[in-house]
Amino acid sequence: MTNRKPTLTPHEELNALEAHLAGTLKPIAPSKEIVQRLRDRIHMPNRDEITLRLTDWRRLFFVFGGVMSGMLLLVTLARAFYYLVGRRNGGV
Repeated sequence: MTNRKPTLTPHEELNALEAHLAGTLKPIAPSKEIVQRLRDRIHMPNRDEITLRLTDWRRLFFVFGGVMSGMLLLVTLARAFYYLVGRRNGGV
């Protein structure tokens, strides 16, 4: 007879793997310098700046027009591709 380990259920196998990883991986804390640089880069604008951006109608109109133009271009390209592929395969 061969010596075989008893098979574990997936739940037990997962618990064993988690226990092994918990013993292997060590938690580390980032340096204060890195945290400070990230805080300097990432900031929430104050309320006045947000309302100023929302009241800038020209910028909002430009962004909305750009998004709509991009969507129209994507739909047109998708329809053209579908038409060409469908025609080649004997469809439509």
